[in-house]
Amino acid sequence: MVKPSQQIAQRMARYQSLIEVIAEEPFFELIKVKERYEQEHPRFITRVVNQLAADGWLIKDKEMVGLYRWHREPQELMQTGWIKQKLCGLTVTSAPAGDRPRERLLEFGAAQLKSSELLAILIRSGRQGESAVQAGQRVAEVYKDKIERLPEASPSELKEISAAIANTAYCQIMAGIELGRRIAEAKSTNKAPVKITCTANAIAYCETRFNRLAHDSSKEEFHIVTLDTKNQVIDTHQISVGILDASLVHPREVYRAAIKDAASSILLVHNHPSGDPTPSREDHAVTERLEECGKLIGIRVLDHIIVTPFRCVSLRECN
Repeated sequence: MVKPSQQIAQRMARYQSLIEVIAEEPFFELIKVKERYEQEHPRFITRVVNQLAADGWLIKDKEMVGLYRWHREPQELMQTGWIKQKLCGLTVTSAPAGDRPRERLLEFGAAQLKSSELLAILIRSGRQGESAVQAGQRVAEVYKDKIERLPEASPSELKEISAAIANTAYCQIMAGIELGRRIAEAKSTNKAPVKITCTANAIAYCETRFNRLAHDSSKEEFHIVTLDTKNQVIDTHQISVGILDASLVHPREVYRAAIKDAASSILLVHNHPSGDPTPSREDHAVTERLEECGKLIGIRVLDHIIVTPFRCVSLRECN
């Protein structure tokens, strides 16, 4: 199996061999270089020439297609380490072990890594001219004073910061953030059984448990909290996503989850993405319908809480 360092050395040799060929003349035609250097793949030659042109080493003739001339001395190109930058920008495996985020995490633990290093691990691989470490540094710099806003970033916003963050890297970052949030949430809620006996308890619980729903969700989501005979929280369940109405929030789906948990009562929860916590006519209608169904099967509806980024509202108190 070829080691990463050997792969980079082989690729550096390919780059250097090609550049030596095109550096022999002050100008050259791309098609003639491909004919002369037939042992190399034409696409590779085109890619290297385009990289040199993009970085200002070559100038493309405006009148004659495929004609290039050197804008800067090719000898300087070797001295600047341009080839190494292009190749090592794709991976961090060529860096010293002490500078690699994964090796540092294994040696010192995740808590000792900077945000840029954690991001680099999630990004995993870079793109031409930019390593995962460099991409992590760019994102960390943009969000250094607002790291809590990173979960709200869209794929296009992160890709604008670094081309290395394509869809795969974006998904990895968001998955890492969400997993960390769930673990933190589980640690805070599992310290002791949560008991909901009044509206104040219900609102306090929802402000913590449904923080993501209140701040990050762009659509209405309907959830229930199941409780035992002592009014202690058993679990939470997402029932529907979309504008709250009787067709989406069907009693069958609500009480199926409640019966599965052997719940004695339930707490209804949904968000208003608009930020206005005022209950709508439909909110009241859905609540009344679920309360009536609950009476028939012996599972009481304790309350219905509307969550928003600014405050939570109890429908019980609004009646």
